[in-house]
Amino acid sequence: MRSTLWFAILAGVLVTLGARAFIFTGAAASTPSFVPGPCPAPPQPIAALRRARCGRLVVPEDRQHAGTRTISLSVAIIGAASSKPQRDPIVWLAGGPGDDAITEIPMALAGKLNANRDVIFLSQRGTYTAQPRLTCESADRWAASTLNMPYDAAATGKAYSDATVECRREVAARTSDLGAYNTLESADDLEDLRLALRISKWNVYGISYGTDFALTYMRQHPGGIRSVAIDGVFPPPLAGGVAAWTSAGEGINAVFRACRDQAPCRKRYGDIGATFRRLVNQYEASPKTVKVQVPGHAGKVDVKISGGMLVQWTVSPGTHVAAKVPASIYALAHGDPTPIASTWAAPKLDAAGIGVLGNGLFYGVSCGEWVPYETEQTVVAAGRRAFPTFPLSVLRNAPNLPFMRENCRAWNVPAISAVVRTPTKSTLPTLVINAQYDAQTAASFGAYVARTLPNSTVVTIPNVAHVAFGSPSPSANACAYAIARSFFDAPNKADTSCIRKVPATSFVIK
Repeated sequence: MRSTLWFAILAGVLVTLGARAFIFTGAAASTPSFVPGPCPAPPQPIAALRRARCGRLVVPEDRQHAGTRTISLSVAIIGAASSKPQRDPIVWLAGGPGDDAITEIPMALAGKLNANRDVIFLSQRGTYTAQPRLTCESADRWAASTLNMPYDAAATGKAYSDATVECRREVAARTSDLGAYNTLESADDLEDLRLALRISKWNVYGISYGTDFALTYMRQHPGGIRSVAIDGVFPPPLAGGVAAWTSAGEGINAVFRACRDQAPCRKRYGDIGATFRRLVNQYEASPKTVKVQVPGHAGKVDVKISGGMLVQWTVSPGTHVAAKVPASIYALAHGDPTPIASTWAAPKLDAAGIGVLGNGLFYGVSCGEWVPYETEQTVVAAGRRAFPTFPLSVLRNAPNLPFMRENCRAWNVPAISAVVRTPTKSTLPTLVINAQYDAQTAASFGAYVARTLPNSTVVTIPNVAHVAFGSPSPSANACAYAIARSFFDAPNKADTSCIRKVPATSFVIK
């Protein structure tokens, strides 16, 4: 059946396009189209692409203006493992904003989403395998270049906005319409793909920012959707710095409560939450440079520990390795900064992450959809609700979105229509997956979006951080995988029983 369907699609496309090979020219086109072709080349090889069916979706760059030029997005279809697959495939929506869905193929296949359905991956506009590719090394190098600067200092922010200006200069050479890289346009791209592939109904799986994307798509194009699963929910009405602080407070404190509730952790580390809060204030007032060894780098690296840096470290990577968080904080309090400083520096110095994020989409979404709809005052207030004792210098910079007001002034794109902030009201079957330690998209956001999704199933995977599907915990992974597969097989009868079997976090005791 799979081969028959694919060749039917191929034949229809070739008739429509005169069997020509696709070359990106930037010329205008009247209708979107899909052109079969070679699979894209992601930053790192992905074995599954060798057996994928691929092509490119050609769409208008800006649907609001007639005669706009076209752009193209990579498409990869991983066939179902079953010899008798279901007819309704799953389409995967990546995180970020700015991650390329093609790069997340291994995550989806690890969960065996393709057990009995094809899984479709569309590179969102501006991402790595899209054309144009709106990546830039200048913004990506900012984090490494400021490792020895206080995280919240004005000079650090200036370095970031300077990098943003340079990034804008780089990507502006590839497009004259940075304002067209947003979630509303991407939702229309997704619907164009469904229609181009002649799919009557499909299922959606979105992670992290991909949940914002999925909820927007549900609101704009509900007719072609059978069911939706969202994992690590970032609700469109809340998205931005306010949501980031809410999430940080919930996720970080969930880890501290779990330590408190286990006698060995509580006995060894005491009130680790109080220790953390004291260290944030101490190091924000008096930042300290430490030297650490980072794998793959000769010599030692200078890392500045400040209060804002400690907050961001605890959000990520901290909660993702929750078992090590109390021990790392305790070590810093007793004179050993190595666990925190080294794990802070390593990902920022990893060359594999340079030039990969679709910065054009990241800034398009954050500057067009998030920042215009909140103020510095509302962001600070959200931070103060989460952490009442933190100084203003920390609270001004929401985790994962530092210096965004300054950066968005540099990026200079207009605000997107307020419709992008509208709650999604839908009776479509929806699986809402939260994670107990999620410090990037709060577990409470699942219940929030479910208020207008009456046909939803809301679950929280215990003892795991942001995006349960990508957790480093095998047991939590297995549970998220099983729930998702059972949901797509029977959307109103998802089997969530595995939640009770996920073991408690085994905190490191030193």
